[in-house]
Amino acid sequence: MKIDRLLSIVIILMNRNLIQAKELADMFEVSVRTIYRDIESINQAGIPVVTYQGANGGIGLMEGYRLDRNVLTDGELADIFTALQNVSAYGAGEHSLLMEKISSVIPPSKMDAFRSKTTQLVVDFSPWGMNGPLEERMGIVKEALEQSLAVAFEYVNAEGQTTLRSVEPYTLVLKGQAWYLYGLCTLRQEFRLFKLLRMKSIVKETRSFTRQDLPPGEVPWIHEMRKEPPLVPVVLHFPPEGKHLAEDRFDYTELQSDGNGGYSVSLDYPEDGWLYGFLLSFGTAVEVLEPEHLRRKIGELAAGIAAKYEHKKQT
Repeated sequence: MKIDRLLSIVIILMNRNLIQAKELADMFEVSVRTIYRDIESINQAGIPVVTYQGANGGIGLMEGYRLDRNVLTDGELADIFTALQNVSAYGAGEHSLLMEKISSVIPPSKMDAFRSKTTQLVVDFSPWGMNGPLEERMGIVKEALEQSLAVAFEYVNAEGQTTLRSVEPYTLVLKGQAWYLYGLCTLRQEFRLFKLLRMKSIVKETRSFTRQDLPPGEVPWIHEMRKEPPLVPVVLHFPPEGKHLAEDRFDYTELQSDGNGGYSVSLDYPEDGWLYGFLLSFGTAVEVLEPEHLRRKIGELAAGIAAKYEHKKQT
């Protein structure tokens, strides 16, 4: 991402008197022109970066200017390092250079404490056993974001319908343990959210686009994600043999003892395909008590599943 590259360049300039634009370009795998655009952005941020001409020239901080390294404490640098480390669960090498540069400004005498702090918390967003395809899609989307190129893909919606989409990508969003792309869909002529797991055959297009300013105020994907069905009060019962599953999924304040070693749970949920799948995931360890129509729906789905396996058995 561009912000990673800008921060890395600043830290490199803090530690080196001069560096060639070509060396920076090779280091970050971008063009020399992109490096000069980055330098302009850094200057606009108030850090005076200048270019010195001649055989011994290069890019460096203005003579006499030094960025105060104490603007961030060692603890704050450790927090930034930890955040980058955790985000890097997807595309492990993406932030490695920036993490290395952050480490370089930590005094040797404090390095042990820094390493200790940066290994105290691990947040891994990657799902079990699904890294390959998802990482590949994310890599393509990230490249398209960086290069302001549209992406094309087949998209399968929640109803199983497939459409070919061409999208100008704006933002990758992690929400509810799932990754989404927020971008301008040329088919619908409006901004949409696309779940990465529902994308197929994604490719970068040659068509470039000029990024628009997103609407001010509340981030648009939060508003979009709140378009959900009305909430339905649901009452569940977990018998003693399902007690451990209830304790694993619900907060203890949501569990009510039934007096026989089990639990009842009363919560409000949007009734949709996700809720059906969520309840079925407990198998026989849960019983839907209310509402009656949801109880019937889960019973019908369970009977349908049983019928499929019974058919296989008979044949």
